[in-house]
Amino acid sequence: MRSTLIAVTLSIFGVTAALAQTPVAKKTEGQGLKAQEDSRYPTEIMSCQRSHPPDPNAPRRPRPRPTGPTYQPPASVAAIDGIVKAGAHWRQVWTESGNNADGIVGLPDGNVLVAQQDNSDVLSIDPKGHAKKVYSDTNTGGAVSINKKGQVFIVERGYMQSIQELAPEHTVLADKYQGDSFDCVGGLNDLSAASNGGVYFTMGKLYYAAPDGTVTQPGNTTFTNGIILSADEKTLYVTNGGNLDAFDVQPDGSLTNQRVFAKLTSGGDGSTIDSEGRVYVTSGSVIDVISPQGQLLGVIPVPKGDAAISVAFGGPGKHTLYCVALNKKFHHGSLGLPSDTVQGGQGGELIAMRLESRGYAGRDK
Repeated sequence: MRSTLIAVTLSIFGVTAALAQTPVAKKTEGQGLKAQEDSRYPTEIMSCQRSHPPDPNAPRRPRPRPTGPTYQPPASVAAIDGIVKAGAHWRQVWTESGNNADGIVGLPDGNVLVAQQDNSDVLSIDPKGHAKKVYSDTNTGGAVSINKKGQVFIVERGYMQSIQELAPEHTVLADKYQGDSFDCVGGLNDLSAASNGGVYFTMGKLYYAAPDGTVTQPGNTTFTNGIILSADEKTLYVTNGGNLDAFDVQPDGSLTNQRVFAKLTSGGDGSTIDSEGRVYVTSGSVIDVISPQGQLLGVIPVPKGDAAISVAFGGPGKHTLYCVALNKKFHHGSLGLPSDTVQGGQGGELIAMRLESRGYAGRDK
């Protein structure tokens, strides 16, 4: 009887080992993949009429960086008058492996909306790190924005990219430019939703989707990423390589008077604005804090030299600055794993710091 049991046990372990060694088939299409990674993408771009995406095999042009000595981020937080106290500390709110934290928006209830590209979900995460799925099947959704009227928009980065309204209605705002699909143009990145129902978004260059879905390409931009409207929606700020550019917003949503508003510490990414009109831009491993006049007031470094990619105000009184920090060596101390464990292509964590400054009322980001 005992020998039979041993044989069965060994057999089970043998099956288990065999299963563990079976390679997982690589996903070739569907949610969780960017359009450019999808096996259907080459066929789609063959139909492009006006726009033609960059050749993924062509050498990449270097992203413009500020000139001068190599910038070394500070090891600790230095005081910025009226904004942050010296020695202020970040706390970890939530963490997950993979490309699963980007395009955040702070909510009035203190929670934060987080787009999960790998999972095609949007989570609502409370200040204690408890996460709840609020939107799913977003076709590789990568960034969220909410306008003053409560409309929720997302950039869907999967095959046949689009700007979608998630609430109160679920509908496509825009998915074409000059008759071609967005896949013909480039890769969707970030967005800022206007109260008129239109959306400004970045896709290599700067674009505007009017409330009727008509898409235009204003200004002269080349390396756009983070984008945010001012509180009164009269100014649009967009990162453009090593600069933060500003545009004047006209009553019909069109943009004029492009100018360099500020020089960034590094190539800019996500952006937000406080109640005094100061702009916060994730810039390499720090967050640049820029005055309403375009002066760099100081920087807020993120822990461990990680890359800061998305930022928003939230929490009680909107005094909490939330940030997504990204590190390929994903720290899993809270999960009981070694701190240098590598999981997925990247790791993201939502961190938070209480500031003296605050976000402005009437809009979630």
